[in-house]
Amino acid sequence: MSFDSLGLSADILRAVEEQGYNTPTPIQQQAIPVVLQGRDLMASAQTGTGKTAGFTLPVLQLLLNTSVPIQGRRPVRALILTPTRELAAQIGENVTAYSKHLSLRSLVVFGGVSINPQMMKLRGGVDILVATPGRLLDLEHQRAVDLSQVQILVLDEADRMLDMGFIHDIRRVLAKLPAKRQNLLFSATFSDEIKGLASKLLTNPASVEVARRNTASTQIEQSVHFVDKRRKRELLSQMIGTGNWQQVLVFTRTKHGANHLAELLNKDGITAAAIHGNKSQGARTRALADFKAGGIRVLVATDIAARGLDIDQLPHVVNYELPNVPEDYVHRIGRTGRAESTGEAISLVCVDEHKLLRDIERLLKREIPRIALPGYEPDPSIKAEPIVNGRQGSGGGGRGAPRQGGGGQRSGAPRQGGNGQRSGNGGNGGNGSGESRPSRPRQGGAAHAGQRRTGAAGGRRSSGE
Repeated sequence: MSFDSLGLSADILRAVEEQGYNTPTPIQQQAIPVVLQGRDLMASAQTGTGKTAGFTLPVLQLLLNTSVPIQGRRPVRALILTPTRELAAQIGENVTAYSKHLSLRSLVVFGGVSINPQMMKLRGGVDILVATPGRLLDLEHQRAVDLSQVQILVLDEADRMLDMGFIHDIRRVLAKLPAKRQNLLFSATFSDEIKGLASKLLTNPASVEVARRNTASTQIEQSVHFVDKRRKRELLSQMIGTGNWQQVLVFTRTKHGANHLAELLNKDGITAAAIHGNKSQGARTRALADFKAGGIRVLVATDIAARGLDIDQLPHVVNYELPNVPEDYVHRIGRTGRAESTGEAISLVCVDEHKLLRDIERLLKREIPRIALPGYEPDPSIKAEPIVNGRQGSGGGGRGAPRQGGGGQRSGAPRQGGNGQRSGNGGNGGNGSGESRPSRPRQGGAAHAGQRRTGAAGGRRSSGE
C-alpha cells in the first residue's frame, strides 16, 4: 500500500514525500481511512510506529475538505491535546511539516512561559491548535481562544491524559467544545480500565490495535542485571566505559535522582545531562541537542520528560531504576530498536525492585534474560526496602510517571517528530511534566505559566505540563 491510495491530497502527499516517506506504517494504513470517514477512533500502536502521522495527515485532509469563513478570525477547527510540552512541540513539528504546502495555520501552546505571546498569535486565528490542557484552560479563561467551532478533537497519549491527574482538566476542556465533533484517541497502550472510560467519550468508535497491547519490539535485546542499589552507578559507569557507549538514555524515577546521577557520571568523566520537569525548556532543549550531536554521552531522564523524544538509532536504554507502572517499561525501552534498527535495553535491578520486575514480566508474558556480572553479585544479606509512592529508602524514585509514547519510524513512513519545521508556538516551556501530584489550586492572582485560577468550575489540575 502507498500513501497515494489513502485519499490524501496532492499537496499533503508532496509534503510526505519531501519528508522521505512513501509507504504508510500499519497504524497509518488502518487509522487514516477511518478518520477520513469522519468516525470516532481509538487507536493503539507500539511506540515508534508513526502514530502521530496517523492522525495528523487525515486531520489536515479533513480541514481541507471543509470551508472556513472568508472574513473574520479563523476559528480553531482541530484541537490536539497532549500531556507534555515536549510531545506538543513534536506534534507541532509534524503538523507544520505536513501542512507545508497548505494554507492552514497551526499553533502550539503550553505552560511555563509567558502567556501573552500565545494570546497575540491566537488573535491572528489558527486552524489547528496543539496544546497541553492546563495552558489551554488558561487561555480560555482569559477569553483568548474560542473552542466553540472545534470539529475534531485528538487526545494523544490518551491513556495518561484520561488517567489520574488529567481527567479533571480533560472534562473541563470537553465542556467547552461543541457536542457534535469527531474524537480521536491515540496511545501506545490502553488498559481495559482506560478503554472503558474512553468509551464514554466516544460515539460508536472504530478500534485499531496494531501491536498486541503492552508488547515490546522484537528489535530490542532486553536484559536484567541484579546489583545492589549502592553499586548501580559504579556498574553503569563501567558498562559505559568498557562498552565505549557513545549515546545512552538512562531512566530514573525522580527528578532529584536524575540530577544526582548526572552529577556522579560527570565526576566519573562521562559527560551527562539530566532532563526533567523542573528544568527550563531552554535547558532541556540544549541537553537534547547536545545528546543528539554527540556533545554528551548520557541523557538521564524521568519518564515523562523523555516522552516524545525522537532519537534516530539510539543504541542503548538503561533502566537505572525500574518504573512503578509496568507499562512505562514498554515505553522506556521503546526509545531504542525503532523501525529497522536494533537496540539494547538493560535494567539494573536491586532487591527492592524484585516485585516491580515481576510485574513487568507478567505484563510482557515472558521472563527477561538475566545476566550475571562478576564482581557485582548482590549481597544476599541486604533486605528489601519498601518503595512507597516510588521513593526508596535511599532517596530514589518518584511516583509512577505518565507512560511514554510517541516516537517515529524510518521504514518509509512519517515518524513522530522528525526534522520538520516547528509550528509557530507561543514559547517553549512547561511547568513540570506530569511527574508530580496534582497541584493545589492557586489562591487568587492571575493564572500564568501553566497554572490556572480555581473558581466556580472547581477541581484541581495536574502540574504536569
